[in-house]
Amino acid sequence: MITIKSPREIELMRVAGSIVYQTHQYLKKFIKSGITTEELDKLAEDFIISKDATPSFKGYQGFPKTLCTSVNDEVVHGIPSNYKLKNGDIISIDIGACYKGYHGDSAWSYVVGNVSDNDKYLMEHTEKSLYEGIKMAVKGNRIGDISNAIETYAKKHNLGIVRELVGHGVGTNLHEDPNVPNYGEKGKGPLLKPGMVIAIEPMLTFGKENIYVEDNDWTIRTYDGSNAAHFEHTILITDDKPEILTGECENGKK
Repeated sequence: MITIKSPREIELMRVAGSIVYQTHQYLKKFIKSGITTEELDKLAEDFIISKDATPSFKGYQGFPKTLCTSVNDEVVHGIPSNYKLKNGDIISIDIGACYKGYHGDSAWSYVVGNVSDNDKYLMEHTEKSLYEGIKMAVKGNRIGDISNAIETYAKKHNLGIVRELVGHGVGTNLHEDPNVPNYGEKGKGPLLKPGMVIAIEPMLTFGKENIYVEDNDWTIRTYDGSNAAHFEHTILITDDKPEILTGECENGKK
């Protein structure tokens, strides 16, 4: 069931989204060669707790950590470990924070040192595909309009679209209805109404779109070993333009 959030709920989700945004900004200076993904995880957990929130992912369906840290050919759900980042890596960091029962959710991909031109291309156009989707997140449109915008942009730039993984509604549950695929037809799917909150999250690859799940039952990798990028924002549908709850906003709250 798709829920429409009340003004009170939206304000709590703004705070949750702000905490996620702040956590990303805080971690940026630590993302460099030599740090382990587990060290990044501890930094994020301590920061989220310092903001009177709790990590959304830790314990979710048995996930053991605060962050999802997905390096190179890992698409999503990488588990923080003693892996040390090295020059030339790219890493997707997915962060969720729960504030007074409401979640914020955002992933961003980062470079470690100097990366290849292919990886720069992948990251640039995956991020741009996110914003192409966000542009369509307005009342009166449908989920398929968001999905189609992402698909059209990704295909134009010859990037693989991971079809098994989708965006989703966000609220008192980390994952709610509706699903938000990164491919689809214009004019199809649920109608977008003010008060809906959704996470839009293109996951694109530099190679083919086929994926597999590691033996840990969490980490998802590209089948051909090509690198992947992941960008995600939590979005509020309004009477006007979409509001990014997990980004820097005009009112200075973040």
